[in-house]
Amino acid sequence: MSLSEPVRDQAPRLVIRSQVVDDVSAQLLDHLPAEGGLAWVRRGDGQVGWGVAARLDVAGGNRFQDAMRWWQEVTAAAVVRDDVGVPGSGLVCFGSFGFTDQDPSVLVVPEVIVGRRAGTTWVTTVSPASSLPAPPELVKHEPSPVYDVTFADGARTGTAWSSIVAEAVRRITAGELDKVVLARDLIAIAEQPIDLRWPLHRLATSYPNCWTFSVDGLIGATPELLVRREKGLITSRVLAGTIRRTGDDAHDLALAASLARSSKDLEEHEYAVRSVAEALEPHCKSMNVPETPFVLHLPNVMHLATDVAGVANNGASALGLAAALHPSAAICGTPTPVARDLIGEIEGMQRGRFSGPVGWMDASGDGEWCIALRCGQADPENPRRMRLFAGAGIVAGSNPNAELAETNAKLVPMRDALGD
Repeated sequence: MSLSEPVRDQAPRLVIRSQVVDDVSAQLLDHLPAEGGLAWVRRGDGQVGWGVAARLDVAGGNRFQDAMRWWQEVTAAAVVRDDVGVPGSGLVCFGSFGFTDQDPSVLVVPEVIVGRRAGTTWVTTVSPASSLPAPPELVKHEPSPVYDVTFADGARTGTAWSSIVAEAVRRITAGELDKVVLARDLIAIAEQPIDLRWPLHRLATSYPNCWTFSVDGLIGATPELLVRREKGLITSRVLAGTIRRTGDDAHDLALAASLARSSKDLEEHEYAVRSVAEALEPHCKSMNVPETPFVLHLPNVMHLATDVAGVANNGASALGLAAALHPSAAICGTPTPVARDLIGEIEGMQRGRFSGPVGWMDASGDGEWCIALRCGQADPENPRRMRLFAGAGIVAGSNPNAELAETNAKLVPMRDALGD
């Protein structure tokens, strides 16, 4: 079977039961077992899951369409009893998609999901039609700390990556394209196998306004909502343009003001917003695209941000909308085909699922998909190693040393999360 062909079996017949419960920890991540945990949490709400009731591994140019077709088959064959009736209850899948057609993608339906939304907590069990298990007894687990982590260059040294940025600026100045987003990786090596729940807990605590996620060994806390679809309302948070925080509140306010006036960052942001608005327009009967961005303050950096909203005019699922948006200018560039080709030519590494869509979706097609940023990928062959990722948007006014510093700032969340 070629990589472009999905691993397809007949859609499983599943029985799903969601029930309200009371014995759920304040931190949903507390319930994750040592292996195979799935997570999507923000500000204490969200859902975590474990076990595998159904799974699709897929790659290739039709990976989104193949995934949506498989999900339709799964939902059509499922029997659902949902006593909760909130977004995230009932039948849900978690997913993570590769940046390119060649990178692997996955959808997973867990056997158990524990969720919380607006004060309501629930447990969902998913099983084959031949079995009807009782809701599990929820247990709190303590993750093992990660000690003695060292970091090594990934595909490129910092100096080599700065040279790549300089080449991208040369191409942009020559008129080949307007913007390109270049990524780099860093290797984390621990003395003992890395318990992914340890950095997950630390990310969720340190970055509560981000979406903390775990899907098939990819973990992170991303600030960028690619798209949410909920009962006909479509929303997307676009981030482009970044400045590092200093920790001095007065100085950071001055930096935020300079970011909001920066012609280089405003140009980068405009490309990203336009990319999202143009991709969503065919799916919306009305849209609101703010004229000016706001500054989003995170513990380590500040971003120019714009929240785009629209009212759906068709039945496109959250994953279908994510497919229409990917890759956006915020993680690829403008024009997208030219930027994508340049990334393949000069970036010098495989991104895998970094900067691809990551999120969840329910049986009705509602759900949330973010861009997998501020993240790390566990090494399936060496549990002591992870690849950490960061990227930066490059335009004509970019300075290679400043862009390298920006990526270092974006690596801070995962580096700190792995620290002891």
